[in-house]
Amino acid sequence: MAEQVKVALIPGDGIGPEVVSEARRLLAHVRTLGGPVVQTTTFDLSADRYLRTGETLPDAEFEQLRDGFDAILLGALGDPRVPDHAHARDIVLGLRTRLDLYINLRPIRLLHPAHGALKGDPAIDMVVFRENTEGLYTGIGGQFKRGTADEVAIEAELNTRKGVQRIIEAAFDFAATHGRRRVTLADKSNAMRHGHDLWQRVFAEVAAGYPGIEASHLYVDALVMEMVRDPSALDVIVTNNLFGDIITDLGAQLQGGMGLAASANLHPGRPGLFEPVHGSAPALVGTGSANPLAAHLSVAMMMRQVGFPTVADAIESAVATCLAEGHTTPELGGTLSTSEVTDHLLSSL
Repeated sequence: MAEQVKVALIPGDGIGPEVVSEARRLLAHVRTLGGPVVQTTTFDLSADRYLRTGETLPDAEFEQLRDGFDAILLGALGDPRVPDHAHARDIVLGLRTRLDLYINLRPIRLLHPAHGALKGDPAIDMVVFRENTEGLYTGIGGQFKRGTADEVAIEAELNTRKGVQRIIEAAFDFAATHGRRRVTLADKSNAMRHGHDLWQRVFAEVAAGYPGIEASHLYVDALVMEMVRDPSALDVIVTNNLFGDIITDLGAQLQGGMGLAASANLHPGRPGLFEPVHGSAPALVGTGSANPLAAHLSVAMMMRQVGFPTVADAIESAVATCLAEGHTTPELGGTLSTSEVTDHLLSSL
């Protein structure tokens, strides 16, 4: 009997249900590529549910996601009816922190030069390891005298040796096992001398254990300039939560836009959370113009993570074929609908 993989689907908000529906079609197809039989279960974690019941990520459903699945695919979260993003924050950050998915893995690869943001035909193939559970996104801080002329707001950055060491080790391990030549640390240690001094010291300690890999450092402002000036000089980047968030959005534009940006949130030995990072895009809902390719690339990352790298390669190749042949949604210059793009992708496969 073919190996079975259990995947939890969280369609979410906005165009999330539309792209997850297309990803489900792809997941049903991977068996024909030598992949697993994929069993999917859908969870209603969305703004609609939050507005109806006040629930975000109930304990019982979290435990199901934690214990009952090999991977989770999230479509998108965010709804203008929830202006404080309470449900999105509880669900996304809740899954990341409660599952301790400390690796946010973001490949930045230009699959077709016609869709890149830079002139010429630059070689863009880098991978960002963003620390996913600490930094400035922990919510540590507070406000004093809120709403007055004397208001004080403090946001604290959390850096632990354990957290810093394991993300840096993950970056070097990836480089070593995937034939990558260089790991670059991006920080702001010249200005943030306490927390980022810790990053500097741990980076040097970990790098010493990988003598065959070049270890380099750039302040984050210099790094984003280098991403535009000479992206071919960058290979594996490791950085903190906030800087990684910003770096990867720039990277998405370099590779063709948010409609091609896939991500994985990982902790080895635990179910990973895979997510196209284009957001919920409320203006596109129901228009049939949502780009499903980031969701399909996220499925490729999922297949690679659960042990089917040849399936992942085939999906990425099919996405590249769609781009080369112009089988895309309008924001990439094509004329196809969301489902028609998937039709062509499946045909390529």
